[in-house]
Order: sequence, then C-alpha cells, then structure tokens
Amino acid sequence: MNSFNLKHKLLRTAASVSLLVTTLFTTIPAADIVYAAPTTAATQATTAASSTQTATATNTQMTAPIIASQSAILIDADTGAILYQKDAYERCYPASTTKILTGLLTIENSKMDETVTFSSAAANSVTWEDAQLGTKAGEEYSVEQALYGLLLYSANEIAYGLAEHVGGTLNNFTDMMNRRAKELGATNTHFTNASGLYDPNHYTTAYDMAMIARGCYNNSTFVNIDSTSSSYTIGPTNLTAENRTFRHRHQMLANRPYYYEYCKGGKTGYTDQSGATLVTFAEKNNMRLICVCFKSSDTERFTDTRTLFDWGFDNFQKVTISGDAISSLFSNATYYNSAVFGKHILFSNLNATTLTIPNKANVGDIRISVAQNNPAANTDATSYTTNIDFWCQDNIVGTTTLMLSSNPNMHANALLPYREADTSQTQVSAKKCLAINIWILIAIIAAIILTVILIRSRSPKNKRSRKRELHF
Repeated sequence: MNSFNLKHKLLRTAASVSLLVTTLFTTIPAADIVYAAPTTAATQATTAASSTQTATATNTQMTAPIIASQSAILIDADTGAILYQKDAYERCYPASTTKILTGLLTIENSKMDETVTFSSAAANSVTWEDAQLGTKAGEEYSVEQALYGLLLYSANEIAYGLAEHVGGTLNNFTDMMNRRAKELGATNTHFTNASGLYDPNHYTTAYDMAMIARGCYNNSTFVNIDSTSSSYTIGPTNLTAENRTFRHRHQMLANRPYYYEYCKGGKTGYTDQSGATLVTFAEKNNMRLICVCFKSSDTERFTDTRTLFDWGFDNFQKVTISGDAISSLFSNATYYNSAVFGKHILFSNLNATTLTIPNKANVGDIRISVAQNNPAANTDATSYTTNIDFWCQDNIVGTTTLMLSSNPNMHANALLPYREADTSQTQVSAKKCLAINIWILIAIIAAIILTVILIRSRSPKNKRSRKRELHF
C-alpha cells in the first residue's frame, strides 16, 4: 500500500467516525453535554417599577386596558399574580384605604365581644368635615360594632379608638401597622396614623396596598364585615340613646350608582392631597381579584375598577401545576447556579401550586426563580426560608415557599429534580459532574484509529506481505 492510499484510508476513516459521532448527538443543542445532579440553589427575581400601563406579557400579545387613575394594580387574591399595573410602585397617599389594615390588626388581636372604651383623645380626634359617628369620650362599643363603623362608614374616631384598644397607644399601634405591612409584602409603606388622615410620612404604593388587601381578603371575618351591602345599626350605648344606622360607602355594591355584580367589598378614601382612592375585592367563578386605584377622581376610580375587573376575569385563568412539574422547572439557569446554592442541605415540600396565567398560555410557558434576598425570608442558624416565584414571560403568576435547612427534622419530603430513588433518603446531595466536549471526543477517537492503522501498517506481518507482493 503506498503512502497516498494510506492517507486516503485514514481520511475516510476519520470522516466516518466524525459522521457517526455527529449523528449520535444531533439532538443535543449545545456542544457540551453535562451530566449533573445539583441539589440546592436560588436566583433572585426582582420586578422593576414601570412608568407605563402593562399587562401580563405572553405570545398572545394581550392589549391592556386604558384607565384614567394615575396609579393602579390588579392582582389575583389567591396566587398574588399581578395581572395589570400602572405606576403601581409610585408612592401615594392612601387616605382612608388605610383602615383596612387597622381592621385586620383589630381582628387578629381582639375578640368580637370585647368592649372598646373611647378616650377623650379618640373622641376629639376628628373635625366637623371628617367621617365620624359622633362617638363621645367614655362611650363603649363592642369590637364588632366598632369594626362595622370603621370599614363601612369609615369613621375616623373609631380608627383612633381601635388603635388605642389594640396597641395601648396610637404610636404603638402604628408600629404594629408598619410591621404587619412588611409581613404582608408591603415594603415601601409607612403609616403614622390608623385612619389615613394626611401626613407626609404616611404613604404607600398601589402594589403595597394590594399586598395588604390580599391579607385582609383572605381573612374570613374581615370579608364577612366588609362585604355587607345592606345597612348596619349600632344600637343605644352607655352614652347615646339613639340608633346609629349607616351603610357601606363603596359605590359598587348592590343598590349603589356604580353597582358591579361581582363586587364583594372594599374601601374608599379621599383627602385633598391623595385624591380619590379605592381598594376593591371581586369574585367571579373561581377567581378572586383585588384592584387598587390611587390618584383618581370620585367617578374614575369606580369605572376604572370595573374596567380592570372585567378585563381580568375575561382574559385570565387559574391552572394547577403539580409538585413533579414544579420540580422539573429547576435547572442550572433558574436555580442551581445562584448564590444560595450550597448554603444548606435542602429539605423542601413543593406541593401542587395554583397559578394565574392568560387564557391562551399554558404550563409550558412557566419558569421559576428563587429570591436570594427576600426581605420576608426567615433565617436562623440552621435554615433559610424564602419564596419561589413562578413567572409567565415577565410577570410573576404565583409564589410558593422553599426551605433550605441543615436540620433533618424540618422536612424530609423533597420533590426536586435528580432526587435519589430511595424515598427514605432525607438529604439530597450533589453528584459529581462529568463534561464531555463532542469535538474533543472526535479528535481522540480519530487519533486512536490513526495510531492503530499506523501500527498495523508497520508490523512484520505486513512487511512480509509486501515482500511477497514484490516477488510476483
């Protein structure tokens, strides 16, 4: 065999090997194939405030409605999904929508049959133009009566009296308000009073108020009171002989000018500095939505709320994603390459989760991220608990909880990917990784084949064969 034939044979062999290896890996999109079993990590998801009206973005190219209110948001009360926002992260003065948090704290820290005795400071805290029920110093209401006066009639002196009843002093109560607001996810909020009277240091955002409202409307006692569309009467008290009858100020309830059949309650507000404000809760079929409108007019806050509710109910659906499906969303890109990875052994229980997504989207459009610096996260010596956010395009459509812990007694049921088959295994540990480059593999195989051919061509047997060929 001459040198030309040998080279030609080597080239054909190398080409065949190259074609074989390429064929085997045509389904792999990248040049590097990684076999790995990572276990714990997180990536932080941050939502930037937008200065335009936006809706959940999907390939359906949904068109968001146009509203007049300068700041607004629409969320799902169950999943926390943001369906619409317009300058929702801008600081605003909430006015009497503040009272929903006053009511929630009262419910969480009192019994309905407790007696509230109004101090002189509470009774005299209002002026003639303020919403009030004419409560006198020393007058007594039950907590339940006071809550109706607070949430339906928006009486300012009742907000003051409940603050003293729950917190001991107004200052103590506002401290409680600010702590509770942060627990509910309102991180750009600061309250200085229980009623919402104007104070430059008493502010929130539409997003924050939606988070507070979500806490309120997931409290059954709050909903029972706030959804009262008929009149309510506070009977004679120790200092007032007459009945005081009033009804909800929200104009979207039954027999009101802006009646909306799905409205379940809410809270109105107004000061010269805040403009008209409104928080509303509505329910249709299996969806419960919350709408907040700030910096609005008396009429526009109701019409804008109706517009957003109709759009939300018409264009979104709830879907349930299983624990296994949640597990499959974890990957190097979304989870394992983050700063949280490796801090603790992972113990987690990722159960089925309900998400709110556009009607034309599906579970395949969902991705996840894990908050590394979540202000609401719980951290101690052995564990770190934070949120997993579920995203559809650029919008959070649901949230669940992840626990990273070095304490095996915390929880032993993990549904993360690459889980060991042995279900008694309570600790999910990382496996070693092996990375193989396709082209390096081809080169190695070709080099081996070339070496084998060269060795065979120079063996004594081949030399004898060549000699015999020359004799004939």
